[in-house]
Amino acid sequence: MNGASSVGASGRGESTGERAHVSAVDVEWVQAELGRRPDGDFEVVVRDGSGRPVVIRNHPLLRDGTPMPTLYWLVGRPERKAVGELEARGGVRHAESEVDPSVLEEIHRRYAAERDAMIPPDHEGPRPSGGVGGTRRGVKCLHAHLAYWLAGGEDPVGRWTADRLGIDRSSYVRCGLGDGSVSEAGVRA
Repeated sequence: MNGASSVGASGRGESTGERAHVSAVDVEWVQAELGRRPDGDFEVVVRDGSGRPVVIRNHPLLRDGTPMPTLYWLVGRPERKAVGELEARGGVRHAESEVDPSVLEEIHRRYAAERDAMIPPDHEGPRPSGGVGGTRRGVKCLHAHLAYWLAGGEDPVGRWTADRLGIDRSSYVRCGLGDGSVSEAGVRA
């Protein structure tokens, strides 16, 4: 996992349009976890203790120009499975009832601002809308909130989800985030 190369599914740097480096191993791993090749550029921003990708940050425009509203995507299989089970037990409804709507609105605004800042200034086509998971209000997807929280976002829904699942953010390694940096696990993001 130490050879970094610019590949078709690599991420882009913030609003500069530069590509971050994603290793071919990361691209293969993310493709295997998702069961398909990602439709847009991405970078790995959170890894587990073994160095495997857990959260990717998507570019807000897919390769064909289609808007991608979900900036942070949970790709780690154990985390996705646990969140899916929590959602099946009514987790979305419970999380939404426990978080102040005005706080949730602010989370969506910050998330959208971060995503929209990555769109090249000369882009004239359609743009993604909404906040976390593409929604403008309420809670749509605990996966997206947990991904945002693991990547460092101050998201009380993500924290609520992590608390219910016994997930400790300090057990993960934040990396990348547009700078192509090497993570603490020694893997280039």
